[in-house]
Amino acid sequence: MAIAQAQFTKAEITYPESDGLPMADNTKQFRYIVTIAGGLSAQYANNPNVFVAGDLFWYPVEGRPDIRVAPDALVVFGRPKGDRGSYLQWKEANIAPQVVFEILSPSNTPVEMARKNNFYARYGVEEYYEYDPDRGELRGWLRNEQYLDPIDEMHGWASPRLQVRFELHDGELVLFHPNGKRFETFAEISERAERLAAQLRALGVEPDNAS
Repeated sequence: MAIAQAQFTKAEITYPESDGLPMADNTKQFRYIVTIAGGLSAQYANNPNVFVAGDLFWYPVEGRPDIRVAPDALVVFGRPKGDRGSYLQWKEANIAPQVVFEILSPSNTPVEMARKNNFYARYGVEEYYEYDPDRGELRGWLRNEQYLDPIDEMHGWASPRLQVRFELHDGELVLFHPNGKRFETFAEISERAERLAAQLRALGVEPDNAS
């Protein structure tokens, strides 16, 4: 007797939104991820057609939930802002993230990072940046036709897409916006906001009531 086999449609395929792992393995890695993703979000806050995310699964191929990666930060030009559980490329006008960042932790192996590099090269990333905060090493790749070619010198490099400048100061990665302002950590932004609020109060203005 013939055994009936279940037929699964594309609509029935599940694309997981989490692998159950934390965003970062340590506080240093987490700080850089938040600073980069937050800085890029702020840079494009007024552009409705630039989508920025951190630690979000990207699925480039419909029907293949096994083909996925979650960059520490990604930027997609040509896609609207908005909340997403994952980036399903075929639902996003088939536009791949143009720029991705990876912040390494001690658990990342060379084999794993080589696989990610190959993934980004295969599925259309234009610029890929990788920083190891423990070793103070910064590397980058730029698309050349179907390949990602290594960037010879990253100190002082400016991203063609983002116009963000990269610098290494004693092994610490520092990024600068196109206007020359440095990417700030969440703590620095909070401290600056508190100073501004104090100045307003000194002038007799309550920050919550300021318009």
